[in-house]
Amino acid sequence: MAPAEILSGKIVSGQVRDRLRQQVVEMTEKFPGFRPGLAILQVGNRDDSNLYINMKLKAAAEIGISANHIKLPNTATEADVLKCIASLNADPAVHGFIVQLPLDSDKPINTEKITNAVAPEKDVDGLSSINAGKLSRGDLGDCFIPCTPKGCMELIRQTGVQVAGKRAVVIGRSKIVGAPMHDLLLWNNATVTTCHSKTSTLAEEVGKADILVVAAGRAEMVKGEWIKPGAIVIDCGINHVPDSTKASGKRVVGDVAYSSAKEKASFITPVPGGVGPMTVAMLMQSTVESAQRFLEKFQPGKWTIQYNQLTLKVPVPSDIEISKSCMPKPIDQVAKEIGLFPDEVELYGQTKAKVQLSVLKRLQNQPDGKYVVVTGITPTPLGEGKSTTTVGLVQALGAHLRQNVFACVRQPSQGPTFGIKGGAAGGGYCQVVPMEEFNLHLTGDIHAITAANNLVAAAIDARMFHELTQSDQALYNRLVPSVNGVRKFSDIQIRRLQKLGINKTDPMALTKEEVNAFVRLDIDPGTITWQRVLDTNDRFLRKITIGQSVTEKGFARTAQFDITVSSEIMAVLALADGLDDMKKRFGRMVVASSKKGQPVTADDLGVTGALAVLMKDTVKPNLMQTLEGTPVFVHAGPFANIAHGNSSVLADKIALKLVGKDGFVVTEAGFGADIGMEKFFNIKCRYSGLRPHVVVLVATVRALKMHGGGPAVTAGVPLPKEYTEENLQLVAKGCSNLKKQIQNARMFGVPVVVAVNAFKTDTKAELALVVQHAKEAGAFDAVECTHWAEGGKGALALARAVQRASQAPSNFKLLYNVELPIVDKIRLIAQQVYGARDIELLPEAQEKVALYTKQGFGNLPICMAKTHLSLSHDPEQKGAPTGFVLPIRDIRASVGAGFLYPLVGTMSTMPGLPTRPCFYDIDLDPVSGEVNGLF
Repeated sequence: MAPAEILSGKIVSGQVRDRLRQQVVEMTEKFPGFRPGLAILQVGNRDDSNLYINMKLKAAAEIGISANHIKLPNTATEADVLKCIASLNADPAVHGFIVQLPLDSDKPINTEKITNAVAPEKDVDGLSSINAGKLSRGDLGDCFIPCTPKGCMELIRQTGVQVAGKRAVVIGRSKIVGAPMHDLLLWNNATVTTCHSKTSTLAEEVGKADILVVAAGRAEMVKGEWIKPGAIVIDCGINHVPDSTKASGKRVVGDVAYSSAKEKASFITPVPGGVGPMTVAMLMQSTVESAQRFLEKFQPGKWTIQYNQLTLKVPVPSDIEISKSCMPKPIDQVAKEIGLFPDEVELYGQTKAKVQLSVLKRLQNQPDGKYVVVTGITPTPLGEGKSTTTVGLVQALGAHLRQNVFACVRQPSQGPTFGIKGGAAGGGYCQVVPMEEFNLHLTGDIHAITAANNLVAAAIDARMFHELTQSDQALYNRLVPSVNGVRKFSDIQIRRLQKLGINKTDPMALTKEEVNAFVRLDIDPGTITWQRVLDTNDRFLRKITIGQSVTEKGFARTAQFDITVSSEIMAVLALADGLDDMKKRFGRMVVASSKKGQPVTADDLGVTGALAVLMKDTVKPNLMQTLEGTPVFVHAGPFANIAHGNSSVLADKIALKLVGKDGFVVTEAGFGADIGMEKFFNIKCRYSGLRPHVVVLVATVRALKMHGGGPAVTAGVPLPKEYTEENLQLVAKGCSNLKKQIQNARMFGVPVVVAVNAFKTDTKAELALVVQHAKEAGAFDAVECTHWAEGGKGALALARAVQRASQAPSNFKLLYNVELPIVDKIRLIAQQVYGARDIELLPEAQEKVALYTKQGFGNLPICMAKTHLSLSHDPEQKGAPTGFVLPIRDIRASVGAGFLYPLVGTMSTMPGLPTRPCFYDIDLDPVSGEVNGLF
């Protein structure tokens, strides 16, 4: 009989790698940017493990697999390893995942628990109990097979011999080779016998085998004379035996006596160079197979979301009834659906979570999606449905058109929620849910802002008090105390010294003059712009006297409370692009001027670090969902008059990465387009660097009738008949406001889609007239929307129009250069956006222009604080007034947030409660704990 043909694992594995390389090329051509991903988790630093891992990494690189080696120290605990596994299980870029064994840790670790923690669909080593169970049941197409048995089968196939009907003997019963080899041969229709070292008739059983697989771990245990003539022999053993002819004093042999066996077998694997090279090749093959399964199930960049089916009712129930009728998905499920990892999500109960900023770093190479801003015409006091339209649009794009889409909205203040407006979660069948969670505490961000703001206020008055009652040296001794005989400046004190031009770090080295400059902020009480805040509408706090206790020694002054969302800290949160940027902005916040006219900052007060600590969690966006199950970020809620009225930059940036290049992020700008949209462009986009693709301008027949000369619209009062009966003349005349706001949006170079938010009292003729006027005014498209009553289905036409508009040419540009003088920037906004003939600065405003220019704040953007009920400064002037002179009463600075805000007319930053506040209708069911009432 001729000697056996050698089954070279080196040759076969090379053929496998060539085939896999071609498959990877085909994948990347079909799905640009996609690569199969392999993760190798190692604990410790064993030399043999490092060698094996390097072989795997090299093979992956040759094939085109993206391989990631995660190395934990030998001090890692079982919990550390499980946490890492959970992260890799959740990573959609990882398709194959192995834990390198043995685990080299000083701590006790249950290896079986670790291998079973690997997700079965990523367990390319095939070691989990689930994959082993599927293999034992014969589910070969739905499991991963351990790499060595899989390599053995590939070598057997290379012989061309049919396995079906053959007698097969497997020597060895390990979980890694013997047991799965038995199952694999069995389900390939061989008749299989498993033997081991305790089998008494081993030679006899071997002599019956047409196919012999040996994995006993004993050198040359199987003798050549045992082997059936013509058998296929697969030797999995790797053993070292003494050999004085070798430099190392030993040589590698298998479990089969190779020299004698090859004389009887028809095919045989050598050791080394047989099964060994196949093991790594099969690991690569399983990784590619896993990637192929992933592609069959998921489209890269495409979310797989479980959307909620709405049950629409007529008439439409109250908002709270609709919200309570919906069963929101667990928020961790939403997070997983949109590609967030478990360690990137902090759960706050079942329906809300915070998202870590580390997502931005992970997705830094992911292209952004399309950026859409929802704004509106000049509204009535009732509002025209921007929030409802925002939610309706994302429900249409997501639940109905299956696009990756995110809504980014502001967090509402509890002041209006319990006051006159009620909630801000949208309305009808377009809501963020649960609405009571959305409208109340959420994750506590506004409470943190209240605490941070009031810490600054307390620091101001305390510092003035101490400076008025102590000498320079006494102040210095308390500000830089001696601890164990050593004085040391804190970091924030070093920054103050540098600001003063004092380049010293030894507290004992300062001169008397330097000590005086360091300890005395010398705040002018008349210049204090920082007020205390409270997230409740309370008119009796609009002006108060503080410092009346005898302990304050007569140092009383007049002050006030504002509502929390008007705090500059809220505006900083909304515009910051990370923790470091937020902290720097806090430090720059100007709270007053010194008696010499120098700005006094939070950094000067020494409070910056404390503010950052109080606000460290608020910087993480809050994740919620809509009624139809699309994701929503609820983050920050700055006022839309004295601040910019937009949700956070960070929420938008994270959402744009998560949706991917073909997805959409829809955010809402407060008030009408002349205020919220203008600030979105000139302030938010200026700082974020983001460029919008589409403006959605919300209009209603009701508001247009008001602008056409209709009677006053008042909250809580029934609408006059002009608003409930068809009146095309009023609508046509009022479209002057619509045309101006379309012109305002187009001024920034962005396509405009008009969403005509239909009410049940609107007639078809009125709605058609609005659409006609919008298109004639230059809108990319204008569509009627019924989302309030129909959910996402009612905004499908809007969603399709937005999709088309996002593909249209966009030439986004800002209105002004910040280097222009303050007055010129104000004039540009007044003339170009509002339609004013000119502006008039009252004396106080003129003084502030000179002051801020001198202090170096003249190059900040402008944030106009004016009424939202008219394009002009007069809320009674409707339509599109022209020729008026815009009076600027005063100008104030939010230097940390990064803008100056001119005050046009009078306005309050602390709303009051009406005669019948919304809280009359809010109640709690003491049995179920459910919130009832109007939101």
